[in-house]
Amino acid sequence: MVLKPAPAFEAVDALRRGAETRVIVLSPQGVPFTQDIAGELARASHLILLCGRYEGFDDRIPQGLQALELSVGDYVLTGGELPALVVLDAVVRLVPGVLGDATSAQTDSFSSGLLEHPQYTRPAVYRGMAVPPVLLSGDHQAIARWRRKQAIRRTRERRPDLLARGALSALDRELLTEIEAEDASATQNVKPTTDN
Repeated sequence: MVLKPAPAFEAVDALRRGAETRVIVLSPQGVPFTQDIAGELARASHLILLCGRYEGFDDRIPQGLQALELSVGDYVLTGGELPALVVLDAVVRLVPGVLGDATSAQTDSFSSGLLEHPQYTRPAVYRGMAVPPVLLSGDHQAIARWRRKQAIRRTRERRPDLLARGALSALDRELLTEIEAEDASATQNVKPTTDN
């Protein structure tokens, strides 16, 4: 089943508020939805999200409505409702005043091109797992450095593609060099096992 153009055009025409309206079509054929796009959409004053079903839209819909086609991943769902919720949640949390702390969205994964650093809470030790001592030190500069280093380490381990295309500062490059030296040292200290 392919959605016909007339109902979509009529619905958008009824909701559109002139040039300020951005029309979004959720489609696995769209550009990948990113944190940068979420930020761009959060600055828009009016959004319309169109959700397809089954085979999606008549191609004249995104063309004629000059819609931004967005994909939330390299997979196919039955409809666009869940992707619309993903886009909605990612965008709304970037609107000023939505989050309790205005700076918290700035440190989230992807906001700086990296994954977020590890997070900890109380107690300081749980089932033998301890919060890193630097986080208990009260030294805010050391804590900030540790967090940035851990964000780089985590990104290097889990999403090297992000690290490869990210813009690293001089401090980031220094931290990456430290991480690489630590990893090389750890690899050298691992003794091979032999089966007898």
